Parts: sequence; C-alpha cells; structure tokens
Amino acid sequence: MFRKMPFILMVVIIAIIILEPFMSWEMKSIIYGISLSIKSLIVFLLPLIIFGLLFKVASQLAHNATKVIVLILASVCLSNFFSTLLSYTVGSGVYYFDLSLVLPQNVQELEPYWTFELPKLIANDKAMFTALILGVISSLLQPRLAHKVSDLFEKITMKILSLFTILIPLFIAGFVVKLQFEGLIARIIEDYALIFLVIAISQFAYIGFIYMCVNRFKVKAFLKSLQNMLPATITGFSTMSSAAAMPLTILGAEQNAQDPTLVRSVIPATVNIHLIGDCFAIPIFAFAILKNYGIAEPSMISYVVFAFYFVLAKFSVAAVPGGGILVMLPILETHLGFNAEMMSLITALYILFDPVITSANVLGNGGFAQVMGKIILAFERFKPRPDFS
Repeated sequence: MFRKMPFILMVVIIAIIILEPFMSWEMKSIIYGISLSIKSLIVFLLPLIIFGLLFKVASQLAHNATKVIVLILASVCLSNFFSTLLSYTVGSGVYYFDLSLVLPQNVQELEPYWTFELPKLIANDKAMFTALILGVISSLLQPRLAHKVSDLFEKITMKILSLFTILIPLFIAGFVVKLQFEGLIARIIEDYALIFLVIAISQFAYIGFIYMCVNRFKVKAFLKSLQNMLPATITGFSTMSSAAAMPLTILGAEQNAQDPTLVRSVIPATVNIHLIGDCFAIPIFAFAILKNYGIAEPSMISYVVFAFYFVLAKFSVAAVPGGGILVMLPILETHLGFNAEMMSLITALYILFDPVITSANVLGNGGFAQVMGKIILAFERFKPRPDFS
C-alpha cells in the first residue's frame, strides 16, 4: 500500500470531484468530521512517534560515537539546514509571484458533522529534546537496555505509522470534499502544477550543483556520476522509499567515490535523515499555502527558528511514504501558523509529489556520500601523526 499511496490519493481526489455533486450535505459533513478526527489522532500521537524514532537515533549515535560519526552527523545537519534556508529564497519567489491560489470571497464553508479533539499531552519540541537526552544517557549507562527500549519504540512507532498510512486517504478525503464543496479544487490543480515544476527544478538544480562541485566542474565526470546514480534514483522514484533504494545508492556512490569503504558507512547512517528533497519541497509548499490563506510571509528570523526545528525533526522521519510530512505538521502549525485544512493540503501535495521528492533525496544522498568521502579522506590525511623520533 505504501508504494501505491499517490495513486490511491489520485483515485480518491478524482472520485470525490465526480461524486461530490451527488452527495448530501450530511454525507459531506460526516466525511469532513472524520478527517478532522483523524487529524486530532495524528497530532495526539506524533510526540510518541518523534520520541521513539529520535531515541533510537540518539542511542545508536552515542553507542557508536567516533569522530567520523560526529563529522557525518554535523555535516548532515549543516546540509539540511543550508538546503532549508536556500528554499526560503525560492519560497519567497513563490509567495510574491502570482503562482498560488486566490481564495474567493464570501464562500459557503462546509462545517464538520461533529468535533472530536484529543488533549495534547506534551509539546513536540519537548519530545524531541527529551528523546535526544535520554537516548544518549541511557546508551552510555545501560547500552543493552537502551538497545532493547529503542527496538520496542521502533516497533510501536512503525505500527502507528502503518495505521496512519491506512487512514491518510480518509484524512485527505474530507478536506478534498470541503475544497470541492467550496469550489476550489480546479484552481488548486491549475495553480499547484506550476509549483510542482518550481520545486523539481529547485531540487535538481541544487543537487546538480553539488555533483558539479564535487567533480570540480568537469562535465564528463559530472555526467558519469549522475549515470552511476541513475538506477538508485529511478528506484527511489518508483518505490518512494530511500531505504528501499539504499543498496543501489551504495553501489552507485561506490563507483563515484575515491574510497568505496567510506560510502558503506555514510549511506546507511544518512539514508533517512539527509533529505534534500524534503528541505526544498515542504518549505516551498508551505509558502504557497500561506499565500493561499492570506497569511503573511514569515520573517527571516522566524524562518531560521522554523528551519532549526525542521532540521531537528528530520532525525525522527520514518522511512515510509508520507513520513517526511507527518512529523513536520506540528512544526508547521507552531512556527508558520498552519491550521487543520492547511495541514491536510500540504500532506496531500507532499504525497502526490513524493516520487519526485524521494528521487531527489536518493540522488542527493549519493552526492553527499561523494562529498563526505573527500572530506573524510582530507581529515585523515591532515590528522597529526605520532612522532617517534
């Protein structure tokens, strides 16, 4: 079902567009109420998901702490942060150029048949920091216990995410009914087609620049590197999973690297946390949606704060289609002012565009591994040698 999710969503959207005129108001209101209830459930469980995934990452890094691991981790953070900041420029262009939807005035809004709200027990940022601290401390003091606990959390979070995957079509359906009821679907399709193109060009232009730099702007070497990564990129596009494409990513990156053994440590450690595609797609979608709903463009300072939490949340992204956006919803809500309808819209747009986003993630990981290979070799070359004289 994971691999078929974009196609399922397309079928759901098309079916609603066709059937909505024949639905009663009560039926539309019930479907919308179901969507809001699912949204409440997702928001309620997200702190647990974030804690479980981050705890595992933190405990593994602490247990295997080496200079190379620290260097890789710092480089991942810098790369994700820089990509996210770079997307601010593109997002601002999307916001100011008339690429997004202009909402009609005095539209009749669809109200939910019922309201269901679960309490928010802990803030997501607190779950993030708590998981990082407890993961490191427990791994240093009781590594076996930390390993067992992290495995238990991983099993729980994967089951929750599997449930979310089943519920996502219903989650999206209610908001599609609402948008169709209010006459906005056709304009969304028309306007976001261009934004899809803007995101794809931005992602692959930046990744292409990385490959050009690491190959010292030699066109032949640049094209050879891309050719070696093409099988992995296509696999990422078709499976929508960077983890599923990882064997081919390793093979392609090994052919591009000076030291293939380094690739085998870089790719597995970064496959689910170094996500250039997400760093461009989610912020650019967010800017377009902010314009849609008449919300002011965030200031640079506000965006930097958002980028910090955005990058931190990357360490809790699960390797399933849609996992990249689910853990970002509370950050978008807290720092960019997203409401339930906006979160549903960005979830739908993200999942529909997920094949392209994942292929960008995979290609970016191959370039990152090539860069890290050169950095680590340089680091080893200039490391002080003991003097036995």
